[in-house]
Amino acid sequence: MSEASSEPGTVRVRIWDLPTRLFHWLLAACVVGAVISAKIGGNAMVWHMRLGYAVLALLLFRLVWGLVGGRWSRFSSFIYGPNAYWRYLSGRVRSGDRFDVGHNPLGALSVFAMLAWLGLQVGSGLIADDEIAITGPLVRFVSIETSLSWTAHHKTWGQWLLFGLIGLHLAAIAFYRWRQGKNLVAAMITGDKALEASVPASRDTAAKRLLALLLLGLAAAAVYALIGLGAA
Repeated sequence: MSEASSEPGTVRVRIWDLPTRLFHWLLAACVVGAVISAKIGGNAMVWHMRLGYAVLALLLFRLVWGLVGGRWSRFSSFIYGPNAYWRYLSGRVRSGDRFDVGHNPLGALSVFAMLAWLGLQVGSGLIADDEIAITGPLVRFVSIETSLSWTAHHKTWGQWLLFGLIGLHLAAIAFYRWRQGKNLVAAMITGDKALEASVPASRDTAAKRLLALLLLGLAAAAVYALIGLGAA
């Protein structure tokens, strides 16, 4: 999608397709809700578990969408080699580099770190046991020692490193907004960026969105089946 832009020499280019944008905001909402419910404790832990399952379904969806989603949502668009990182950090950007379109090299590292650590945090929750009232659905598949060890991870340095990654993410958004004048939040809301007309846009058609809905449904079904293993 391209249309006239208020910035000279640029047009509005669709970078983030709707499924990617919804994934981003739903993931943020689920993580915040999971943290708040865990801090409240008690009956709110039921929602902590539910939101954890939702996070897992979203992560599974993103894993597949990173292969078949819109052009700039695919992992192939932001997996960089050592030379690309060197050019980006040293400011020696080539004409063919498009670090300002989707995720730049540092942003890519942030995305992969966040997704991987969220996956580890949710995985540890599946086998956690708080020794009070809440146990993960897969706790019976591991030893007591393993469960308690990963429970400790889930409650301590696991969550604190997650908070650190979230903090770095927010700090990067603020840096690009106030030091470089780039509104990353707006792009994740509208899906568009003001770029050169030669930049290819991501496909964001009705068919693509329907595919995303199907994949999300399959991811949710997979999580439901996984949870059911604990009750089998």
